[in-house]
Amino acid sequence: MTLKRIDVDVDDSDLTLIKEAAGRLGTSQAEIIREGIHRIASAHRVWDEPFVTDEETSDLGGHAR
Repeated sequence: MTLKRIDVDVDDSDLTLIKEAAGRLGTSQAEIIREGIHRIASAHRVWDEPFVTDEETSDLGGHAR
């Protein structure tokens, strides 16, 4: 994985939480920030294809309206 350097402005209270988490976990603040970026980016990802096709789903007995 190639890392790119960026500048990010962080609220003081968030920076305190990051520092505390890094200390608790024995990791760097940068690693906490990278994990947070990865999680939020993944949560907002848009997939080109559906996770399952219509053929792979099951009819649970609901009624179409």
